[in-house]
Amino acid sequence: MRLHEKNKKHSVPLRDPHQDMLAGIRELAPEIKARAAEIEAARRVPPDLVERLRSIGLFRMFVPRSHGGLELDFPAGLEVIKALARLDGSVGWIAVVAGASSLFVAASPPELYQRIYQDGPDTAICGSSQPGGTAERVADGYRVRGRWPFASGCTHADWIGGFCIVTENGKPVPGPQGKPQVRVAVLPARDWEIEDTWHAAGLKGTGSHHVTLRETLVSEAHFFDLDAAPRQSGPLYQAVRQWLPLVHGAFSVGMAEGTVDDLLALAATGRQQLYAAVPMRESEIFQYDLGRISANLGAAQAFHEVQAASHWRHALARTLNDEDLVIEGARSATWLATTCVGIADACFALAGASAVYDSSPLQRRLRDLHVAAQHAHAQQRQYVDVGKLALRRSAGHAG
Repeated sequence: MRLHEKNKKHSVPLRDPHQDMLAGIRELAPEIKARAAEIEAARRVPPDLVERLRSIGLFRMFVPRSHGGLELDFPAGLEVIKALARLDGSVGWIAVVAGASSLFVAASPPELYQRIYQDGPDTAICGSSQPGGTAERVADGYRVRGRWPFASGCTHADWIGGFCIVTENGKPVPGPQGKPQVRVAVLPARDWEIEDTWHAAGLKGTGSHHVTLRETLVSEAHFFDLDAAPRQSGPLYQAVRQWLPLVHGAFSVGMAEGTVDDLLALAATGRQQLYAAVPMRESEIFQYDLGRISANLGAAQAFHEVQAASHWRHALARTLNDEDLVIEGARSATWLATTCVGIADACFALAGASAVYDSSPLQRRLRDLHVAAQHAHAQQRQYVDVGKLALRRSAGHAG
């Protein structure tokens, strides 16, 4: 036997961190499902469960290898988000925040980035992209004040960021295209005040409270600009806005998959609804609607997969930083949110009266998907830009 053949025969295969993460999620799945009511009641993911998610690599999945992270390919990271959303909406949303936040801070200067990850790659980061604060220029940096909504995951975050309108003498400083300049302030979580405001219709367990800074002096070293040139070298870090709608889409698809799982589990019990001639699973009405739902789910899965693959090809080719790709991503996120809400509505209706109880996962899926569809990345108004892009491309082809 040749030496290289012998070594090949007895070598230990390299571990795949992506597959390790999915295996960890499968192992954690029964506990996540069993604790859904606890997560909702606490209005946050319990600290011990956050630590379990941390241990499987959730917070490091998009962190560069240079800083100890996994630096997963973007489609692989989306699979992780989908797998967690399939189990529980609030846990899935926390996964969205974990992935998106680490991509956001990749735009920060090296000194700030090093500070954020000085204790390792498993740092939990959250923030609010609404410009809820002002940053008044002063001699030592900026005087920041504001109140930011929807800071999902702030109860377990290590660092929190908020978008600020830059001002001088109380007036907004003009930025690109004449709009006010916006910068991101990032500080350790201990420097922020969390207001207990998250009493919501869905995604109850995400801890999406308001966070506040009151006349806080923040040095230049704790600010960054999203439109700055890429600070990290890998394909993940060329741009941020192009990725965000696809992360939202992964949540929608994972939730829709979980909703169908829950409906099939109910049908498997042999449940027969009041006045129905046969059990649900034997009813042709149920079978017809389930077939239609399955087709919609398959279309959503395929659309998201194609869009993610397209964006990743652009990232590998270094052509991701393109405004048209933001619009393409918004098109997919909006359509996916609408389609997956429709799937949840149909599953809830098929389940009958039993689905109205808090104990039913189907009512929770319904609420979570409707709330997620209210997000700016999934709003129907996005179709205006999509239509404009279609017209512009059509005119280009005609020319």
